[in-house]
Amino acid sequence: MSTMPAPFTADDYRARMTRAAEAAADAGLAGVLVAPGPDLVYLTGYRPAATERLTLLVLAAGHDPVLVVPTLEAPDAEEAPGASALTLRDWTDGRDPYAVTAPLLDGDGRFGVSDNAWAMHLLGLQKELPGTSYVALTEALPMLRAVKDERELLRLEAAGAAADEVYGEILQVRFAGRRETDIASDLAALLMRFGHSQVDFTVVGSGPNGANPHHEAGDRTIAEGDMVVLDFGGLKHGYGSDTSRTVHVGEPSVAEQRVHDVVREAQQAGFGAVRPGASCQDVDRAARAVITEFGYGKNFIHRTGHGIGVTTHEPPYMIEGEEQPLVPGMCFSVEPGIYLPGRFGVRIEDIVTVTEDGGRRFNNTPREMAVVE
Repeated sequence: MSTMPAPFTADDYRARMTRAAEAAADAGLAGVLVAPGPDLVYLTGYRPAATERLTLLVLAAGHDPVLVVPTLEAPDAEEAPGASALTLRDWTDGRDPYAVTAPLLDGDGRFGVSDNAWAMHLLGLQKELPGTSYVALTEALPMLRAVKDERELLRLEAAGAAADEVYGEILQVRFAGRRETDIASDLAALLMRFGHSQVDFTVVGSGPNGANPHHEAGDRTIAEGDMVVLDFGGLKHGYGSDTSRTVHVGEPSVAEQRVHDVVREAQQAGFGAVRPGASCQDVDRAARAVITEFGYGKNFIHRTGHGIGVTTHEPPYMIEGEEQPLVPGMCFSVEPGIYLPGRFGVRIEDIVTVTEDGGRRFNNTPREMAVVE
């Protein structure tokens, strides 16, 4: 069990909010509007539930950050790690929260809005300030959370190491004769045992179900001769883990082993493409080229990777057309796969970070196909 890293301070959150406001100004935006969700957690440390009552962080270059909150939630907001770095403006039930927020905004400005903001709140602002316009933060500021500092990297490293411990343990359990949901429950319990506070997913795709990349573990009984895709992760110390390995119940056939070997080679090629100055699409191209070379191009049906941080999926994305350059501190998955409908699937996934001279894996379990009972 890893030691809890030092907490982020109010100064850390102040610096993040300042960077976000400055990045918005550089992008030609009047400011950034952040609703409850991962962006708000990243910028302030505050983690309220999203409800019909408006909670909104307003950031604009040259202005102090302001958090608009319902009065009944103000005591919780005041306890947030970044609270001392911002001003709270509360509103009581019966008042119009959009009228309270309007004086904080440029009435003719264009604002970046966190992707998970509720439509009812955005429409309320538009009604109050018809001259404003809005763009999703993923589009306007895709790099907002992408580059991690050293303490974030330590958290991601710890999460990855915990996921590796989980994989080592799951190889010891019996697969044959048990349902996919049984293995998924084992994975969830192990994630919590190794320090995760939240389990986000436990994909267990056995036999033909493995050909569905996001198969929800079901009641299918795993049998001798099955290939089984395992993909699991969640949050530890507030940062994500996400890893995939494909195991086989009993000895694999020559054909099954060949497909697994192709995916393993593709995963290594994708990792080998990670270096400062390369583009996100270069990682996808490197992995995809191997799979295509061996005749399985049409069976690789998803992007090669996604960013990870305070959520398990976030920008940047390793996909054709994404020309964003890789820079040290960016963290993302490299997870090529081959999916053969009606037969089986194979996926191998590591979380990696860009270093000054290449890349570093946060997952270090064997990538060779493991044989389980």
